[in-house]
Amino acid sequence: MTKVSRKYQDRVRKRLLESADVKKKVAQDCLESILAATQLIVDTFESGGKVMICGNGGSAADSQHMAGELICVLNKAFDRPGLPAIALTTDTSILTASANDMGFENVYKRQVLTLGRPGDLLIAISTSGNSPNILAAAQAAREALIHTIALTGKEGKLQKIADIAVCVPSNMTQCIQESHIAIEHIICELVEHHFFGSKIGKNKAWL
Repeated sequence: MTKVSRKYQDRVRKRLLESADVKKKVAQDCLESILAATQLIVDTFESGGKVMICGNGGSAADSQHMAGELICVLNKAFDRPGLPAIALTTDTSILTASANDMGFENVYKRQVLTLGRPGDLLIAISTSGNSPNILAAAQAAREALIHTIALTGKEGKLQKIADIAVCVPSNMTQCIQESHIAIEHIICELVEHHFFGSKIGKNKAWL
């Protein structure tokens, strides 16, 4: 059996430090946009709206992950009801029918226009900021009076469409994605604490 060479140590160290450096830049550059995104999610839930989330590839997995945290629970110290969130990435019949009949660029746009209502919120995730189906969904949301949050890298068209854009200051796909999941967890944590922090037991710390 071929062994992984010890020479990869330097590559492993380099990649971990690159990821850490990008997160440090996020902490410096993205605090206000993260807080603004959290506020928009809170406002959406308080007004009776729901959150829809979409992305491609790793960002599709993030969409499902974030929806799961909102519907279920992030911090088990909170005994809480679910918060209404939908990952638009999960129904293979809808996705394949839309792609086959209307083109892949419309797989999320169609769902946004069908499931969304004015006052709802779309979280659009794209590392490049230029995915055609994500841009189409975000533009359709704006025209339907559905608020939009973009999670993206430092470039791309998506940030210009969204109401709020959290732009990870990197061009490296994996570092952007690693920062996105950290940002998504932080946002879910803040939303949980906003709505349910007063119900947490005194013997359970909010970590």
